[in-house]
Amino acid sequence: MAEIEVVPGGHLTTPKGFLAGAVCAGMYEAGPKAGGLDLGLFYSERPCAAAAVFTRNLVKGAPVVLSQERMAAGGVRAVVANSGCSNSLNGPGGYEDARLMTELAAAHLGLDPSEVAVSSTGVTGVRLPMDKVKAGIARIVAKPDGGHDFALAIMTTDTRPKEIAVRVDTGAGAYSVAGCAKGSGMVHPDMATMLAFVTTDADVDPGLLRALHREVADVSLNMVSVDGDTSCSDTYMLFANGAAGLPRIEAGTAEAAVFREAVTRVATHLAREIARDGEGAGRLMEVVVTGAASTDDARRVARTVTTSPLVKTAVAGCDPNWGRILVAAGRAGARLVEAKASLRLQGETLLRAGEAQPFDEAEMRARLDAPEVRIELDLGLGEGSATAWGCDLTVDYVHINADYTT
Repeated sequence: MAEIEVVPGGHLTTPKGFLAGAVCAGMYEAGPKAGGLDLGLFYSERPCAAAAVFTRNLVKGAPVVLSQERMAAGGVRAVVANSGCSNSLNGPGGYEDARLMTELAAAHLGLDPSEVAVSSTGVTGVRLPMDKVKAGIARIVAKPDGGHDFALAIMTTDTRPKEIAVRVDTGAGAYSVAGCAKGSGMVHPDMATMLAFVTTDADVDPGLLRALHREVADVSLNMVSVDGDTSCSDTYMLFANGAAGLPRIEAGTAEAAVFREAVTRVATHLAREIARDGEGAGRLMEVVVTGAASTDDARRVARTVTTSPLVKTAVAGCDPNWGRILVAAGRAGARLVEAKASLRLQGETLLRAGEAQPFDEAEMRARLDAPEVRIELDLGLGEGSATAWGCDLTVDYVHINADYTT
């Protein structure tokens, strides 16, 4: 039986055959951001299989458009990325800047431009400072332990990097799955509203990788919301290069199920950390919906509860006003019968089959004053279930976004 263990201090280049690096290129006019790094790249030393999902927002940044084209053509094994400017709403000039970024990165790495995707995050409607990009890419040193620096380079309003690596021991050998992400605001389920990258040195059938990638997104990064706003830069990519030297993982096998679990663990960790680090957030919200008439219904309810301003502010104030949760669920567009619904908040049952249960308000307020708040809603209608992650809504969120471009 395969074992999956977290690698202490693991990062994007923990899997064999991946290298990364980053520099401070001066992408922020006001001066270097915290941590300094703002331009990075990573790549596989060998050709690899790749899969990606992107924003469904009709307003798409040039990097998303170009990367979609490159991924559709196949052969991508590198990503160049920057923070400070999203290179969106810039017309044809923005697309040319994105294309030039890939050409500069390809020349630096000795690759063909078709093998390089690009991601940008930051302020919209502003052109990239291409002189700084060109000079910065030339200074990047890609190395096996550079994954952490890449994770720092893609941060914007994030207060910390989001990264993880797991090791899968198959008995015949071991491979790793690792990932990093950025996301703190303008985060809402619509693909997965952030930049997220996952690497593995497992050898995976390309068709399986693409199908699995979409499935994993739907139960992890597609179930996180900070503020209900999507962006034009959303990108989630998965790369598999086979450098571990193990047999190829094929669809329908036990190995495929283990690989899916490993990738899901990585993506779920990233999703939770994005919600935990939401702009101005003090608490992580985990919303678990069971007993729904369908999986789609469960997802609709879980997402709606995580995005409800009234639920989010109640969590911020440690207010056990649990009726807000049911009212939010009732507008989710899913089947709900009040008389069959049950609710648990921080482990205590407050509603059982439509009947309110007595509870100690002072004790519940104390329970809510915690880093994580768990909401469990059983609709009592079927077998559908889903989990979503969000965060509380505080005055700090307003301050951060009121001052974002200034």
